[in-house]
Amino acid sequence: MTRPDPRKTAALSAALSGAVDLGALKARADAARQRTTAPPTSAASDGGQSPWVLDVTEATFQSVVERSLDVLVVVELTAAMSPEAGRLSPVLEQAARAGGGAWILARVDLEVSPRVGQAFGVQSVPTVVAMAAGQPVDAFVGPMPAAEFDQWIARLLDALRDRLPGIKAAEAGGSGEPLEEPEDPRFVAAEEAFERGEFDQAIAAYEAILSAEPANADAKAALAQVRFTARAEGLSADAVTAADERPDDVDAQLAAADVELANQEVERAFARLIDLVRRVFGDDRDRVREHLVGLFELFPADDSRVTVARRQLASALF
Repeated sequence: MTRPDPRKTAALSAALSGAVDLGALKARADAARQRTTAPPTSAASDGGQSPWVLDVTEATFQSVVERSLDVLVVVELTAAMSPEAGRLSPVLEQAARAGGGAWILARVDLEVSPRVGQAFGVQSVPTVVAMAAGQPVDAFVGPMPAAEFDQWIARLLDALRDRLPGIKAAEAGGSGEPLEEPEDPRFVAAEEAFERGEFDQAIAAYEAILSAEPANADAKAALAQVRFTARAEGLSADAVTAADERPDDVDAQLAAADVELANQEVERAFARLIDLVRRVFGDDRDRVREHLVGLFELFPADDSRVTVARRQLASALF
């Protein structure tokens, strides 16, 4: 069992997911890690199709999110009738085969699976989105020469190598053995409590780690993850409507922000609470600020949405 990765918490809001199920996500991610790092026996074993080039639909897109917890995934949003897309596809496929599993190419035909394109806000094809740790990290639109694409993917691999263990595993020679950190029994106990749905026990375990090691980033990120999951268990889809009817009800606004975040409406959730900070004072303002900062901790520190929201929060406070 591996320690929780703070960058994996962004997968809470997977593109086509309407609910938060971190326990199931973690279990599937572990299985995906084994598949990603296992080398192919031969090209003929899969009919000549590379295991690192996948055709994905709406029904199977969640597997892309899960793979991106361990290895870089490049999502090619394309259409069979697009000449420009047709020119780009061979470039991406050849590069993915040459990459040897350091990254995965996931092709989505938007004529067949339009909801995937809607989730990414695609305006034209081809659009290419790089995903890591469950969220987009870079993108480009239109054809790209092979040499330029090689440079683009190389920059991403360099930036993500220490965050995604599957990259190192593939570059180490594709031994099929995932790179694992030594187990920490404190994290093992906390994860097992989390997987059993014993959120209070998991929270206490992570708090104990932080009491002994206040700077432990893994424990801090995992604690934010578990707290959010515990709250999400009791959320109602009607919370947003209720909050809109009671704009000055702090509890209602906090619940609505959690629902919006779980439904991938990240900017809307942040904006709701920043607006509330501007309208309340004293203890209520402190509660809203602390809740919002807790939501920030579910994402990588360099997430652009968090960066923007932090600036807006500072402006609202001062």
